Amino acid sequence: MQDTIAEGSAPAAAPAGTFEAHPLTVHIGAELRGVNLAEAARDDDLFAELKALLLRHKVLFVRDQDISRAEHVALAERFGNLEDHPVAGSDPDHPGLVRIYKDLDSPAEHYENAYHCDATWREAPPMGCVLRMVEGPPVGGDTIWVNMAEAYRRLPEDVKERIAGLRARHSIEASFGANMAIEQRLALHERFPDAEHPVVRTHPETGEKVLFVNAFTTHFTNYHTPERVRFGFDYAPGGSELLNYLIRQAAVPEFQVRWRWSPNSFAIWDNRSTQHYAVQDYWPAVRKMERAGVVGDKTF
Repeated sequence: MQDTIAEGSAPAAAPAGTFEAHPLTVHIGAELRGVNLAEAARDDDLFAELKALLLRHKVLFVRDQDISRAEHVALAERFGNLEDHPVAGSDPDHPGLVRIYKDLDSPAEHYENAYHCDATWREAPPMGCVLRMVEGPPVGGDTIWVNMAEAYRRLPEDVKERIAGLRARHSIEASFGANMAIEQRLALHERFPDAEHPVVRTHPETGEKVLFVNAFTTHFTNYHTPERVRFGFDYAPGGSELLNYLIRQAAVPEFQVRWRWSPNSFAIWDNRSTQHYAVQDYWPAVRKMERAGVVGDKTF
């Protein structure tokens, strides 16, 4: 496939076998044209092209895909087994297809409109997701994705040295559980204890180094060492300030792509190397999304 872009060059359309990949930014995101996702779920060659483009661009976008929920699930299952979500509801006829429906009766919550990587509170966070807009507002409700491999690459060298070998805790209790009654919150924590991941993970397929802290990250777990701490009381400010600096890297526009949704458009993203932010600027309009998350591997 001839879709490589030299750093700093203008993105251009490129052929990808039987369909085209149109890069949307220099560092992340491509829109596919001339592909039917239901066919890609059934055809080994088409799926192989799709997977290669996903590893290259990290998030793929496709419009006008009037396919069934079963075909949506079948495409996601080509990447691996699907996972359920302990808080969001799934389609009763298609386990693993999570319904993210927002209307005037939806409770007020703010889990999506923060830069995050899905379910890093799991010991093995999702490999990726296949997301469809079922119904959306006439304007607003965009989603932003961020290339966290590029975010790591652009860090100052002294910061890379400081975070080498650091690990961090990720929590569902401190995010989804924060608004629950204490009994529910503790029960959620018992089901899903905090997970610990490297601050810089290695992508298992591309070998890229990825900055791997986000809105689910609460603190470093191995920061308080004699090399970093002069006195016992100053380790926490230093660690939290560094963590906040790293989390803020996701907000840098040069690492991002922004997608304007339309009904029956899809986004397929690599959860191992990206973060995303669902912009909640559309109230009182309705926004209904369906997401199939793919089980991932433990981080290293």
